[in-house]
Amino acid sequence: MAKCVICEKSISHGNKLSITRSHISKRTSRTWKPNLRTVKAIVNGQPKRISVCAKCLRSGKVKRA
Repeated sequence: MAKCVICEKSISHGNKLSITRSHISKRTSRTWKPNLRTVKAIVNGQPKRISVCAKCLRSGKVKRA
């Protein structure tokens, strides 16, 4: 399963609404996927490839190798 190693952000589920957004409109399920990047980072003093979301990369929570 796709998941960020740092913040554990993963796939979330919800409903897709029609354009009119009325109460009689049909609703179908949909998924939101995290914006994951595979990067080479320092983990426990060793360089390792991990999946990290773009938000963690931007905020500097990951030390890249």
